[in-house]
Amino acid sequence: MNLTTTLRGERFAFGDLAEVLAKANEEKSGDQLAGLAARTERERVAAKIVLAEITLGEVVDNPVIDPDEDEVSRLILDQLDAEAFAPFRGLTLGAFREWVLDDATTGATLADARGAITPEIAAGVARLMSNKDLAVAAAKIRNVTRCRNTLGERGVLGIRVQPNHPSDDLAGILLSAVDGLTYGCGDAVIGVNPATESVDVVEVILRGLDRLIDAFAIPTQACCLAHITTQLACLDRGAPVDLLFQSAAGTEAANRSFGIDLALLREGRERVLESHARRDVRWAGSQVMYFETGQGSALSAGAHHGVDQLTLEARAQGVARAFDPFLVNSVVGFIGPEYLFDERQIVRAGLEDHFVGKLLGLPMGVDVCYTNHAEADQNSADNLMLLLAAAGCNFFMGVPCSDDVMLNYQSTSYHDSLAVRDLFGLRPAPEFDAWLAGRGLGRGTSAIDQEQARSRAMRGLETVISETRGFHP
Repeated sequence: MNLTTTLRGERFAFGDLAEVLAKANEEKSGDQLAGLAARTERERVAAKIVLAEITLGEVVDNPVIDPDEDEVSRLILDQLDAEAFAPFRGLTLGAFREWVLDDATTGATLADARGAITPEIAAGVARLMSNKDLAVAAAKIRNVTRCRNTLGERGVLGIRVQPNHPSDDLAGILLSAVDGLTYGCGDAVIGVNPATESVDVVEVILRGLDRLIDAFAIPTQACCLAHITTQLACLDRGAPVDLLFQSAAGTEAANRSFGIDLALLREGRERVLESHARRDVRWAGSQVMYFETGQGSALSAGAHHGVDQLTLEARAQGVARAFDPFLVNSVVGFIGPEYLFDERQIVRAGLEDHFVGKLLGLPMGVDVCYTNHAEADQNSADNLMLLLAAAGCNFFMGVPCSDDVMLNYQSTSYHDSLAVRDLFGLRPAPEFDAWLAGRGLGRGTSAIDQEQARSRAMRGLETVISETRGFHP
């Protein structure tokens, strides 16, 4: 593997594949913080030149983290389909980029090649692409998943209603959820981040969301985004778990800092599938996992092994891929400016995460977000949301007024979601779309009729809140 090049008389030599990948990456404050980034733009260009000539076989044969020391590396090698990979082994990353972007390479063609694409290959080709390239390539790919409804089909944009509450008040959560539902959001999931990591609290939230879904016969799924062990403890108590959530990272050590390993994820998935088989619910499909990822998590845990954050994000997505998830999303700007400093870096990372995940076969959504101390604002979020909608993103977040009052960060609102659907001619999940029409909330319904439908929903909510008062621990 040749890791040297000369650029205008200056010779550049790189120590290993991990260094080439890091220095070929677009500017990221996290890579700079870790001491991995290119020192100059010329060095970045030199690294891209070297990277473009590395073959896919050389990427696979030179793991960035030793498989003997890291179970994520072992998982990546186990996932590789040797037969599917054989035709690609001698292809350079530069040639692979051209193949991915070729008009003759369709979404179906890329789907057939998934078994040959490792996270490091996906991350490598991503840094040889412009923002436009990332959007164009991702737009070819549709990764369809099914739980209570169907997400990811062409022409569909899902929205996660995120009705967080600073004190986990169930009535407040349900009120916020119904508000989002009446705006046509919530088909991806009604997903609550609990303020308290408590089995009692999470059980109440899960039971309350399930009662809401049953009362209104909503074809969607609920999730409480507590730690996986907390959710499984609730499952032991008989609480309904539609989707099992967990944040995932790209190294064994980073996942250990989250309190998880691959064995726990496997156990959790099997237990939720078993519970689904027992429940009297009409499931559209058997995908039961929800993962969140995001550039910088391994570095923040001191568990990055000298590997750049884009490559580690791809490896985290490789973990998610092993569990056939219903939803995956990158919380792209949530971790803060130490890792993605400003709008430019957040936009780039969002497009990278989305493309890499889609290429790996994941049902990718993005939490288009930023923290209040980042060099970004709501216009930044608008820009990235529009780019990702054009790229075929599976789902976005729906947060009341874009401002999460529990997590204290900025995301995208119900109104943002409606605007993007209208602009791009997109619709909710088909089952959910039909439900909206039946409730008088569908597209094309008059404003007066929609307002009457919202009033009926709020009256129905009063009954649900009354019924759930006994759920408190």
